[in-house]
Amino acid sequence: MEAFLTTLWAGLSAFAVNYGFKILGTLLMIIIGPAIIKWIVKIITRGKKFSSLDANTKTLIVDIVKVVLYVLLVVLIAINLGTNATAIAAVITSCGLAIGLALQGSLSNFAGGIMILVFKPFRIGDMIEANGQLGIVQDIGIFYTVIHTPDNKVVTMPNGALSNAVVVDYSVNPIRRVDFKLRVDYDSDIEVVKEALFDLAEAHDLVIHDDPDHAPFVTVGEQTESALVFYFRVWTKTDDYWTAYFDIMGLTKQVFDARGITIPRPQLDVHMKEENK
Repeated sequence: MEAFLTTLWAGLSAFAVNYGFKILGTLLMIIIGPAIIKWIVKIITRGKKFSSLDANTKTLIVDIVKVVLYVLLVVLIAINLGTNATAIAAVITSCGLAIGLALQGSLSNFAGGIMILVFKPFRIGDMIEANGQLGIVQDIGIFYTVIHTPDNKVVTMPNGALSNAVVVDYSVNPIRRVDFKLRVDYDSDIEVVKEALFDLAEAHDLVIHDDPDHAPFVTVGEQTESALVFYFRVWTKTDDYWTAYFDIMGLTKQVFDARGITIPRPQLDVHMKEENK
């Protein structure tokens, strides 16, 4: 019994000498490593150059730094436990290839996210229209972009598809043109209609009046089977677009009524022909 205990103690002592420091070092890395990573990220985010970047680029840099540092931590732990560095490199390469094949769509989204953050076709806070969705950009991540629609829905768009889509940004320019197509009866006097619409534009506070390049515009644009269609265009500040649109749309009916301008209703004329018996 004494011999067995002596042998056991010797084995435990040898194990402690050979692996004790490695295990202790590994535990320290697991405990201290994440704290060091957070500290490094905090130092980076507090830098003057980092603070001058836009929100999209900041998010990308922080995410990439975290991924690289955590991968480095795992590699250091493996090396500390005695794993061969060459074997680790081979495993990382194999894992990278397998992950790349399994996550082709995600990698496409990742590449799309980088393109969006680098070329900046839109920014957080912009109202955009893409892939049939209209809304305000709330977040641009590495893989997905999140927008909030006017009816308060949250839409998550893959960056791969978004980077290849036609994107309309309504927030870039400070002013926008508001377009109306207004139908009036053929019996209406064209000049009276134009005068009424010009007067409406001139009296509206949200319409831009002092810029000759963005003056109100009225013309007969179409002649349909039952109505004359007037193209009425005014310019307003981008932030006032929808307010101006709905307000002017309602006022046109009042102006037309006041000046005796009739808005035609759909109608169908049927001519009966009596056959001779």
